[in-house]
Amino acid sequence: MKPFLSVVICVYNEEDNIQPLVEQLDEHLQQLDYELVFVDDGSRDQTLSRLKALKHPKLRIVEFRRNFGQSAALAAGIEYASGEWIATMDGDLQNDPVDIPRMLNIARERGLDMLAGVRQKRQDGMLLRKVPSKIANWMIRRASGVYQHDYGCTLRVFRAELAKSLGLYGELHRFIPVLADLEGARMDETPVQHHARQHGKSKYGIGRTTRVISDLLLILFLKRFRHKPMHLFGGWGVLTTAAGSLILLYLLIEKILGHDIWGRPLLMLGVVLVVAGIQLIVLGILAEMQVRTYYESQDKKPYRVRHIHQPELEKA
Repeated sequence: MKPFLSVVICVYNEEDNIQPLVEQLDEHLQQLDYELVFVDDGSRDQTLSRLKALKHPKLRIVEFRRNFGQSAALAAGIEYASGEWIATMDGDLQNDPVDIPRMLNIARERGLDMLAGVRQKRQDGMLLRKVPSKIANWMIRRASGVYQHDYGCTLRVFRAELAKSLGLYGELHRFIPVLADLEGARMDETPVQHHARQHGKSKYGIGRTTRVISDLLLILFLKRFRHKPMHLFGGWGVLTTAAGSLILLYLLIEKILGHDIWGRPLLMLGVVLVVAGIQLIVLGILAEMQVRTYYESQDKKPYRVRHIHQPELEKA
């Protein structure tokens, strides 16, 4: 029988946090029908052995062959979760399990597909964690148009069908609210507690800033052009080809009037613009064909239906 809630926790070298985390989860989720899905992301310490030693009746362990990163670990945990609702959280004791039942109640009462946590009074370093996080949150909000305050908070509650449709890969776990928005999810956020790390070392650093920016470009493409890539490549291709053609037309008139145009930089610019424009248009056509193949080969739909309303049947 499927549980009502699956709690997905990704861990990497968190050996000292396993026992207290499971005890806290058991304490605060005792009123729910739940399972715990731990994903060991290739830990090199005793994390996996301590998970196995728990002999917990509601525990499932997904063991990776090596470290694949948080997005892959989240994707695996969500795939193997069997609950109607899925909660995700970090395994470092900085998220508090006491927030999960409250978040679940809010999401159900308000008919949400996802409820995200916003960490209050963050217990992290200012320079290496808080400042980069604020900058990244601002960039993502402005670029994506999805206005969430804390993209870095892992503590979230989802309907299972939404969580399993997110398509996490690479390092897109930072952009889960944007991916949920692409799926047409109803979502909101709520304040959650945050605690200082007691054991182990943080896996995050300022070096991830460049990865956030590069992933943000991908997210912007997915949000605006994933169904119609021709609108991006074709639009720029037409403009570039038109600009190059006007330059070449001008030079042709110059040539007819007897002026020497050979070796002029403007001639090279016109040729380059026309060639580049044609390449962009061809790239757009190829991208459109790939999108069509993607949807048709997997019987996917370019839309998401929330519910089919049949008033007559509902009255009956």
